[in-house]
This record gives sequence, structure tokens and C-alpha cells, in this order.
Amino acid sequence: MERTLFDKIFRDSEGNIVIAQPPNLPIILWGVASLLKLVFTSGLVNVGLDLIAFGSLFTWAWLELFQGVNYFRRFLGFVVLVGFVGLRIVNHSPI
Repeated sequence: MERTLFDKIFRDSEGNIVIAQPPNLPIILWGVASLLKLVFTSGLVNVGLDLIAFGSLFTWAWLELFQGVNYFRRFLGFVVLVGFVGLRIVNHSPI
């Protein structure tokens, strides 16, 4: 049986529709670091947490982009990667 466009976008290799999944380690690290940044609003701890949060979300998006279970998850990784990096560039511009 040939897979339809819907199947290619939303189904994994086992035929399950996959839109959301349980969080993996990079997303958990990103969430924890982002919440801790609200507590430690300045100093080296904030800078370190910012680095951890950025690296974790970048890693998650990269993994989804290249290893996502379907085209939807890969597109989600692409959108997050481009959007998050773009926001970092705009917000940290020296101009």
C-alpha cells in the first residue's frame, strides 16, 4: 500500500500518528534552565543558564530536524531552529 501525503507528514514508521511526544532530555534541560533564569536574573549564573537553555533547545531542534519520526516533527525542528537562532541574532545585535 502506498503511503499518502498525510501518512508521510503525520505517521511514524510503525503507522502511528505522531504530533507530540514525551519530552526528551534536551527539552527538559531547556525548561529547567529557562525557569531558573527567572530566579537568577543577572550575573554569571544567568549567563550559564542562558547558554544551557540555548544549547539544549538548539540540540532538540537539530535532532528533530534530522531524526524526527515524520515530516511534521522535522518541520517543527526546522521552525524552532530558525526562529530561535533568528531571535538570538536580533536580540544580541550590537547595532
